[in-house]
Amino acid sequence: MRLLSSSSSRFINQKILRSYHPVYEHKGSTLSADSGDLYKDDIGREFFEAHGNIVITQTSGSVIYGTHLHYDAASQQAVLTKNVRMVDGQTTLTTNYLTYNMRSQRGTYRNGGRIEGQGDTITSQNAYYFETSKDAYFNNKVVVRSPNVIIYTDTMQYNTMYRDAFFFGPTNIKGRKGENLYTEKGTYNTAFGIAKFNKNNLYTEGSRFLKGDSLFYDRNRGIGEAFRNVVFVDTLDKFYSNGGYGKYIEADQSILMTDKPLVKYVIQNDTTKQAADSLSTDSLQANKNLSKREIRKLEKEKEKELKAQEKQLTEKDISSTIDSTENKAVVPIKEPPKVDTAYMTADTLYSKVIFVRDYKPLDLKLDRNGGQIEESTEVDYGDMDDSTSFDDTDSLSIGEPILEKTLETAEPKILKKSETVKPVTPAKKAPAKAKVPDSMNIEVTTKADSVLRRKAEMPTGTEHDDLLSDALKTAQTADTLLKDSTQIFADTARTRIVRANYNVRVFKSDLQAVADSVYYGMVDSMFRFMGKPMIWSDGSQISADTIFMQIKNGKMDNALLKQNAFMVNAVLDTLKFNQLKGRKITAFFANNAIERLFVDGNAENLVFSTNDKTNTITEMFHDRSSRIKITMENNKIIDYVSIRKIDQKIYPFKLVTQELEVLPGFQWKPEDRPKSVEDMLNRKRAGQSLISEPDDEDEGDENTGEIKTEATKSIDTKKAEQTEKILEEATEN
Repeated sequence: MRLLSSSSSRFINQKILRSYHPVYEHKGSTLSADSGDLYKDDIGREFFEAHGNIVITQTSGSVIYGTHLHYDAASQQAVLTKNVRMVDGQTTLTTNYLTYNMRSQRGTYRNGGRIEGQGDTITSQNAYYFETSKDAYFNNKVVVRSPNVIIYTDTMQYNTMYRDAFFFGPTNIKGRKGENLYTEKGTYNTAFGIAKFNKNNLYTEGSRFLKGDSLFYDRNRGIGEAFRNVVFVDTLDKFYSNGGYGKYIEADQSILMTDKPLVKYVIQNDTTKQAADSLSTDSLQANKNLSKREIRKLEKEKEKELKAQEKQLTEKDISSTIDSTENKAVVPIKEPPKVDTAYMTADTLYSKVIFVRDYKPLDLKLDRNGGQIEESTEVDYGDMDDSTSFDDTDSLSIGEPILEKTLETAEPKILKKSETVKPVTPAKKAPAKAKVPDSMNIEVTTKADSVLRRKAEMPTGTEHDDLLSDALKTAQTADTLLKDSTQIFADTARTRIVRANYNVRVFKSDLQAVADSVYYGMVDSMFRFMGKPMIWSDGSQISADTIFMQIKNGKMDNALLKQNAFMVNAVLDTLKFNQLKGRKITAFFANNAIERLFVDGNAENLVFSTNDKTNTITEMFHDRSSRIKITMENNKIIDYVSIRKIDQKIYPFKLVTQELEVLPGFQWKPEDRPKSVEDMLNRKRAGQSLISEPDDEDEGDENTGEIKTEATKSIDTKKAEQTEKILEEATEN
């Protein structure tokens, strides 16, 4: 080391050269201080001690300030204490204890400190700073504060030039607008807000959660993308879906999912007790003017009453299961679950949030009393006097299976494909120059940083699982909130619309469906099944050009089968089918069961009567009229009325021909029906049938070009055999 200048110098004990206001030079770097001691040990190693206003200026341009210094000339290792700051361009490091190697240009602090520059302030217990590469490594309670986010982590690498942060452990990135990013491995650029995560990733924003094996997030554009094992949850709207790819846009809270997307929705499934209704229809009408908070309060009171009733029933059931005479436990009868899960998939699922004022509820003009019969050209089926009377009301009981559990509640959430929202990217501000703190500021900030680290809630690695688990529990709880399109909403009120496009399949334990597209609006809880929709329930199948279903208070309220409406039900184990058709079919529900049914426009009903003792078909009833009205109670017909232009006939079963046993437009497609969630995800419907793998044995019909499956061939063969048998019996008689 060379002493360039000083105000005065003197030797102490012939070993120490003490200088006042000295300026030294070593390896191209200069050092100044209020005072300094230069000395050598017994083996000739050179050391330097300095005190007061220390300034080290390096050839790279960086400057280090401090109050006390110990410097080893041989290793070029400097230890600075108290009010230490290092200024490297736009980056400033401050601490009370800094170890700096002049040769490798690496600075280290282990007792708390901070690095700030270009708008980012990073504080941690330990840090390593490499001046050459501009990289810094932090560990132990790392907190990053920038204009848009606050980051909490325990291990991080940060580049002060490009503002790239690399994470190697549980990390939370909290946005100033309430959004939060969690990862255990990934990168985040604090300048542009670009995140790329690939381990245990979770994005949350309000009530919305997005998870995937890989996660990409653009803060400025407000777009998040997830890849592989994607899960999206909205606890507010009770919306839950997963798939192979998901794209979320903050502006309209929209989610687009592809690659085997699956929507799950939990609904109420209690149809046996009226007491299970959280709010009856009458109470809804009486309370429609109440606020949401008041309605919710009433719902909670109802829920408490129901839980108390259930507890009493459970205790009663338990006590009744013990046989007092033989002292043996009796197995109680299992009741159906009170909630069920509906699953839906499609090629594309889309959902977004819109203003309620922009949503246009459908007015289907449905009337529980049926309303007026539409005036239109009807087929004249003749007069009552010319037709065969049908007075045996018992024979109508065969019509019950066609209506049982045909349109039970199913409320899967659906997605709508829409335009991509392009938020305006805010103008980028020029990076501010790093401020050089004075000694007093360093003392204050050091204490403040220590308090900040002590109070910081560092992620431990389990929070994201707990958050997602709680979100899923909430989303998978049946929604009992009132949704009524007649309710007056505020101008700022929002609602979610959902849509599924292309090859839509729905699976529920007691209901399955296929369609080309499905649309759902949460304001009026209206489902729209479009594009050759078909729905199955037990042995029943319904179809129409368009099917509308409306949910009120978490349960089915009404359904409309519009244009070419058809309901089919298998009879016993035979290939005969009860059939109900018309231009439209309207159904009204009470406690998730059909209460009234209206068939309008060339209405036809074809029913096979059976002998319960012999379990055989005895006759066929064919009814044609302008309207058929059916009233039901407990899934049984209590009233059947045909209105205007009535034609009713009864055929002995042995005289029923193949032409008579089906109505025009009849189709029975059990091969299209999803058999399970796995089957629903792995098979798609193409045209009139579902396809998984092509079958070389399938043959085409020359007239229609349609493929006849083995199931269809089997039905045709059995029908031909039955027809031949009927003709033989008729000839013998």
